[in-house]
Amino acid sequence: MTALFHNYPLMAALLAILMAQFIKVPLFLVMQRSWNPAIALSTGGMPSSHSAAVTSLTTAIAWKAGVSSTGFAIGVVLSAITMFDAAGIRRHAGIHATFINRLMTVIRDEGQDSHNLPALKEMLGHRPIEVIAGAIFGIAVSTGLYWLCYR
Repeated sequence: MTALFHNYPLMAALLAILMAQFIKVPLFLVMQRSWNPAIALSTGGMPSSHSAAVTSLTTAIAWKAGVSSTGFAIGVVLSAITMFDAAGIRRHAGIHATFINRLMTVIRDEGQDSHNLPALKEMLGHRPIEVIAGAIFGIAVSTGLYWLCYR
């Protein structure tokens, strides 16, 4: 079990996820003027924890194995796909969910049968700035952890 704590890339990625999720709460408070601790357990928001995780993992691999390693190449491709998905497909799915929820409200208000379907989750993806912020955050977390604990 202690061997897991010596796996720097794994620890960097997990720490980046936790820190990104944690920092969403105070950032949401500052940006929205609303206290919402539940946002720490949700998808979407600033910064992207998905981006933070994959870039932290990729940076850790670069520090340990070098940028010419196979692991680094895999990390770069995984990071690109994950970040593209977060800002593209998942974001648009959230936009569609918002539209469908509004449509269902209109249908209910008109008294039509809506089969009492639950509202769809709207906060799924990220704006590009959230993805970029998550990527920078992940690189910083991994680099900081390397210099503090794994060098």
